[in-house]
Amino acid sequence: MSKRLRSRDWFGRKDKDGIIYRSWMKNQGMPTDMFDGRPVIGICNTFSELTPCNAHFHSHAEAVKRGVLEAGGFPVEFPIMSLGETLLKPTAMLFRNLASMDAEESIRGNPLDGVVLLTGCDKTTPSTVMGAASVGLPTIVVPGGPMLNGRYKGQTIGSGTHVWKFDEDMKTGLMTQEECEVAESCMSRSIGHCMTMGTASTMACMVEALGLTLSGAAAIPAADSRKKVMAQLSGRRIVEMVKEDLTIDKILTRGAFENAIKVNAAVGGSSNFIIHLMAIAGRIGVDISLEDFDRLGSKIPLLLNLMPSGKYLMEDFYYAGGLPVILEQLKEELHKNVITVSGKNHHENIAGATDCYNKEVIASIDTPFIPEAGCVVVKGNLALNGAVIKPSAATPALMKHTGRAVVFESIEDYNARIDDPELDIDETCVMVLKYVGPVGYPGMPEVGNMALPKKILQKGIKDMVRISDGRMSGTAYGTAVLHVSPESAIGGNLALVQNGDLIELDVEQRKLHLHVNDEELEKRKAAWLKPKPAADRGYVSLYVQTVMGADKGADLDFLRGSSGSRVSRDSH
Repeated sequence: MSKRLRSRDWFGRKDKDGIIYRSWMKNQGMPTDMFDGRPVIGICNTFSELTPCNAHFHSHAEAVKRGVLEAGGFPVEFPIMSLGETLLKPTAMLFRNLASMDAEESIRGNPLDGVVLLTGCDKTTPSTVMGAASVGLPTIVVPGGPMLNGRYKGQTIGSGTHVWKFDEDMKTGLMTQEECEVAESCMSRSIGHCMTMGTASTMACMVEALGLTLSGAAAIPAADSRKKVMAQLSGRRIVEMVKEDLTIDKILTRGAFENAIKVNAAVGGSSNFIIHLMAIAGRIGVDISLEDFDRLGSKIPLLLNLMPSGKYLMEDFYYAGGLPVILEQLKEELHKNVITVSGKNHHENIAGATDCYNKEVIASIDTPFIPEAGCVVVKGNLALNGAVIKPSAATPALMKHTGRAVVFESIEDYNARIDDPELDIDETCVMVLKYVGPVGYPGMPEVGNMALPKKILQKGIKDMVRISDGRMSGTAYGTAVLHVSPESAIGGNLALVQNGDLIELDVEQRKLHLHVNDEELEKRKAAWLKPKPAADRGYVSLYVQTVMGADKGADLDFLRGSSGSRVSRDSH
């Protein structure tokens, strides 16, 4: 190890400051030789009982510590803000950038030589990776793992995906409240995050595809003992990465991002992948555009038969061989000269571990489940900067559709009127929801897959075209046009849509068009009143003033880029 460890700027000092840095650490029972120059490894723990998906992380942290100690390192665990998708209001996405700031400053300001990120629930992965990328130390991710398959009345049920189904069944009288409460417990029966290919599982696959995890880490269930083995091995590996000076910027190259886009398409990953990957790319200085996701991913076939795009769940994915099988099938599509945390490329990592054990779960690239599955970017006068749709979760018959707009001016307007029997709507209409973007809500919640009106569901109709500047849960499904940019709250044309306007969606032609002439749009724009800011103090005020559009990853504009790891001044 030739490069001087940055932790020596704390623990290697022989002056007053050195006494301060070492002495107070010793009150935890650390012997003097812990400060002898061994690599100090930070374990960034997003544990919280308010983040159910991450509530088991103490045991993972202990496994990482064992690995660090075995490799001759000095492990130190620290907490950061944890973002629980299911509880945090108004949306966890509002606080992704705040958590990234917490991670960044905690890593930079402390005597760390390398960092292990313990991630699970949706935003805990991108937020910690964004923060780590802006510092630039050797970094490895340990995904927390999905829950075991849900089971209810002999049927497999998936977290998130079946929430929408249960809600529809209760509205149409197919399920009672009592039955739903039983099903809730059956759906979440173990530790871990959503076991569908929701955003949490998508993020786990994303970091493995980027090369930030050890091979095979993404799909291991949280309750499987092999998850702790992976954590311990990651603890060993991060010490070696410090010695090799294998920093995160050497892994997160343009090629790594392009690989991740293709892998996401092949696994039917969440549309939220787009907004998170763009934010990470912005921190590391890689220029990724919205068009890149369409160009690189839209023609990639669907190779994974998981809810919501398919039938199975993450536990089945792991037993079938996990992400290494997908990487093998995509080998001709992926960049081969991209290094991972192992110090090797994906092809070297997966050698000897590419057998598929269930072809109903993982298809070959020659016989995919869907020939073209990646997210598509549509543009037009309704989305000048673009909007996204996930074809693998949509209804093919609605991918080319023109319908009459039924407009909801806010989420409150939607909630108040959606089940009103007098609502003028039928299944040919296009549902439009305004002011749910980054600035408008604020925070861009997962409300884009609006539930259909009760009277439509009672007709047996399960899908309609829905358009918003919000997001959709990765566990959800439907023909939902999402992330419309510019958003309505800043004067995007979505704000100008009125009831009765005709809207045309043509996914094949990448078109989203409002059939209103330019002169009329200008009149409407002149009469439009900008909404009052969502807050006038605190973080939320800072957020709405500085958040970038969905087409840029919705990071705060002043957070893009890196400040490095150097801290030149002492605290006393």
